[in-house]
Order: sequence, then C-alpha cells, then structure tokens
Amino acid sequence: MTEDTTPAESVDPADETVEVRENPERHRFDILVGGRQAGFAMFTTPAENPDDQRIFYHTVIDDAFGGRGLAGVLTRGALAASVEQGKRIVPVCPYVARWVRGHDDFADSVDRVKSVHLEAVRAVNAEADGTAS
Repeated sequence: MTEDTTPAESVDPADETVEVRENPERHRFDILVGGRQAGFAMFTTPAENPDDQRIFYHTVIDDAFGGRGLAGVLTRGALAASVEQGKRIVPVCPYVARWVRGHDDFADSVDRVKSVHLEAVRAVNAEADGTAS
C-alpha cells in the first residue's frame, strides 16, 4: 500500500479504534486502525467548478487489514464528510460506485460520471506518474 503502513500484527488488540480523517495535503481520506494507517480513498476535483464536486477515484485497504469491513467504513466516512462540506460525490472508483448504489442515504448527493471527471482523474494520475505535460 504505502510506505507509512504498519502491519496489522503490530496493532494492540486492546486498541482497535477505527478513525476516518481527511488528509487534504494528499487529496485523500485515511482510515486508521489503532492509530496505524490501514487504507485510503483518493479524490480530486474537476477543473470546472472544483468547489462543487469531489471525484473519488481510488480506494485501498492494506491486505493486512482486510476482511474487517474497513472499505465500507472508509467510504461512508469520506462521503459523509464531503457532503457535510457541501460537496457532490462523483464515484469513479468501482468500489465507491458499487457502495453508493447500495446506500440510498447518499443518492441525492451523487452525480453521474462524465468525461470531465475522467479527464480530471487522468490528469492527476499522469501527474503522479510523472507523465503530465
């Protein structure tokens, strides 16, 4: 997953606190278990109206933390925080798209994926890969 991931084996079983928090510097929401990074949900914004929408395009849960339902906890926390901030959700990530289809409580806050959203994701991926022009 990421360099700062600590394997689940080092998490004190007595301290299994799960926390979802926004990490704006890295354009993502992190999920921590017992204070250890367990995964993240990446987001970006469209070039047009960047204050209106949040495009979720990649969700990761470290294998060491798998099977605990953490992807759902992360997705609910990230989307709820985004909606509270007045953002509309654009689910490009297949996991997030599947998740919102099963959770009607977010239906009024979800926008359909359009080419402008896919362009924004391609741009952020190109920047991360060092291939942006």
